Amino acid sequence: DESEKKRATKELLSTITDPSVIVMADWLKIRGTLKSWTKLWCVLKPGVLLIYKTHKNGQWVGTVLLNACELIERPSKKDGFCFKLFHPLEQSIWAVKGPKGEAVGSITQPLPSSHLIFRATSESDGRCWMDALELALKCSSLLKRTMIREGKEDMSTVATGGEHSINFYSLLRAHNIHGFQFNDSDHLKDPDLYSDKSDREGEQDHEESDPEGLEKSEESDSDTSERQDDSYIDLDPNEHLRETPYLEQSHEELGEAGEAAQTETVSEENKSLIWTLLKQVRPGMDLSKVVLPTFILEQRSFLDKLSDYYYHADFLSEAAIEENAYDRMKKVVKWYISGFYKKPKGLKKPYNPIIGETYRCMWLHQKTNSKTFYIGEQVSHHPPVSAFYVSNRKDGFCLSGSILAKSKFYGNSLSAILDGEARLTFLNRGEDYVMNMPYAHCKGILYGTMTLELGGQVTIACEKTGYSAQLEFKLKPFLGSSDSVNQVCGKIKLGKEVLATLEGHWDSEIFINDKKTGTVDTFWNPTTELRQSRLTRCTVPPEEQGDSESERLWQHVTRAIYNKDQTEATNEKFILEEVQRKSARERKAKCEEWNPALFEQDPVTGEWHYRYADTRPWDPLNDLIQFEKDGCIQTKVRHRTPMVTVPKRKHKSDKPKSPESGCSSPEPDRQDSSGSERESHSRLRKKGADLSELQSAIESIKQTQEDINRNISVLRSRAAGRVEGSSFLQQRDYVIIVFLILLQVLINYVFK
Repeated sequence: DESEKKRATKELLSTITDPSVIVMADWLKIRGTLKSWTKLWCVLKPGVLLIYKTHKNGQWVGTVLLNACELIERPSKKDGFCFKLFHPLEQSIWAVKGPKGEAVGSITQPLPSSHLIFRATSESDGRCWMDALELALKCSSLLKRTMIREGKEDMSTVATGGEHSINFYSLLRAHNIHGFQFNDSDHLKDPDLYSDKSDREGEQDHEESDPEGLEKSEESDSDTSERQDDSYIDLDPNEHLRETPYLEQSHEELGEAGEAAQTETVSEENKSLIWTLLKQVRPGMDLSKVVLPTFILEQRSFLDKLSDYYYHADFLSEAAIEENAYDRMKKVVKWYISGFYKKPKGLKKPYNPIIGETYRCMWLHQKTNSKTFYIGEQVSHHPPVSAFYVSNRKDGFCLSGSILAKSKFYGNSLSAILDGEARLTFLNRGEDYVMNMPYAHCKGILYGTMTLELGGQVTIACEKTGYSAQLEFKLKPFLGSSDSVNQVCGKIKLGKEVLATLEGHWDSEIFINDKKTGTVDTFWNPTTELRQSRLTRCTVPPEEQGDSESERLWQHVTRAIYNKDQTEATNEKFILEEVQRKSARERKAKCEEWNPALFEQDPVTGEWHYRYADTRPWDPLNDLIQFEKDGCIQTKVRHRTPMVTVPKRKHKSDKPKSPESGCSSPEPDRQDSSGSERESHSRLRKKGADLSELQSAIESIKQTQEDINRNISVLRSRAAGRVEGSSFLQQRDYVIIVFLILLQVLINYVFK
């Protein structure tokens, strides 16, 4: 009922704007930018935290807008209880005006702009504040949902709530919080709200563009389709979605734990093939160009193998909502280790991907009703570089990276080195976790049993939180027992301080030793129950795959290996590699470079980026579902919204694809609508004009400075000339006077 909604909205607003409604108020210590603490009076209301110098609410310091904040506990070595309010994207959390319209707050030590750290006198007080802030944050999100539901008509009703409500909305409006929809009627405009001219101009631009969008939303569908502007249109959530069909994975090979699953006794027939191969190589040689025999190949591409890390992507879903940064790092490390136990039986190596080869799959999250999408592409052949991108916007994470695969031969052993790094991003926090990969070491090629192991140092680091993890994958010692296989050890640190150590086997049990408490617990153990609870992986059916997709591309080689026909497998593999070599020769003759379809390289850093990457936090009020079509991961939305992206290098051969109707596509070259394009062009022209005026002003200032400098130098030279001239005249005068005196003396002497 509309009247009931309006009544509920009015009650909620009166709760926020009524000065007598206070959730909690007490003294708290607040840490400033100078790393010193100031005791201030904090008043918590639904949606806002008011800070004063005194408990009489007379000297206002600042107002924190809670709907822009997240809350975490912050462990401290000192007495008391610390917690932190912060903006996940490191933007300002402060309102621009006080509760009574104050433009400048009472002077205290400088406070940070994007976060605040509080200290309560005791843990009980701190817990009370944490609970109260959680309640206030929920009220804030409730207000946000209510305002969006009510729309522009009900805003006029809301505006009649008095001067306090207008001021409260002005604070939110000035903060430019995403998701609020305001009616630009005169009684909500506050021209004095900004202390900076550029902010006022930005607000004017926003007000000019809003009415156009509101008009468009009221037009008929036919008119809208003619204008090709659906940025503000309500789409039918039940509309059929054109997306790639996925089927649950039918077969999966999974090796057992321990050394037995990683060893293989080579038959005499295959040993002769290995000896023939080894005659072509020398110790230290890179094996990336050497054709390996098919009997050691795993029946899938390396792009497929890289996806093994996401069968436990639900660990990342849990980490994304974990408030404690230390626990968040532990969940990330646990997810990282979970990617290794899935291995084939025996010593197997995946296919080397062909340039332009792609692979895509996804995992279903039953608990969160979301999907994790994986996209991989071979972007280079020499050197062999595989780029990949993983996204689950609903659960709040994405991951991107590239791997350069190298192989080194050492006589009786060889190492497959995976050079590169992956970057895990938690979208709601703006945190990046950068990590590298261990190398695979194969020994016993010439004599003994062939064994595959993991080795090397791995670092997982988050610059923003200061937490890091170091893992060491250990090779089996020469005289080691079976228990010394697949060992891993490591530590989790905050800065240089070690918080916990890890030790165990990456394919079985790993223990964590917490240094503060001294307790030892099981950190990771891929038990039968855990393996059965893994996420369900879905792949694209062969008939829906393109010619360059891994499964379809290698289907004849795979079939021959399954049939144990090594001759046929070698022939089919040779055909694929010969086609690749021929294409490379043709490109070289035409002086052309390979242009990947789904990834592009940053010309400055050399990193590979997914073309359609969307790293915006999930908006439950606007985003409906994430899906994938032809390698492009998109989001179906209620309202098309303009997207801010980092400028990327365009290629002449890029072919923009038309986005799915009602989908927010992150492709940078794509325009959502002609209307938003016109607005962006007009704003760019305006910014260009402003920049040109600013440049001309700077040039005139420089010219004036040069003129002043020239005038000063001329005056100095003249003054110096005058000083020299005056000193010369004085000396001449002295000489004349002395000469006249001597002449007078001489005359007096002569005529005496």
